[in-house]
Amino acid sequence: MVEAQALKKDIIAKYKMHDTDTGSSEVQIALLTSRIKYLTEHFKIHKKDFHGRRGLLRLVARRRRLLDYLKRNDLNKYKGLLVEHGIRK
Repeated sequence: MVEAQALKKDIIAKYKMHDTDTGSSEVQIALLTSRIKYLTEHFKIHKKDFHGRRGLLRLVARRRRLLDYLKRNDLNKYKGLLVEHGIRK
């Protein structure tokens, strides 16, 4: 649990726009991408975890909506995040 909190703090520190930023689109996308990568590895081992897979699909959909928002408002940040996180579009 402590390890997950430390990882989350590192991600927020890397992508924040200002000192108290924890909810900008870039931070949220980075956090969701981290969880999606973790769950993807989880499902390689636990192939029959269908309830968890539904949660993964919800995370992917939420990240997609945030990326669409970012694409409408700041195309350069959107393209940078796609390249940095290795997200296909």
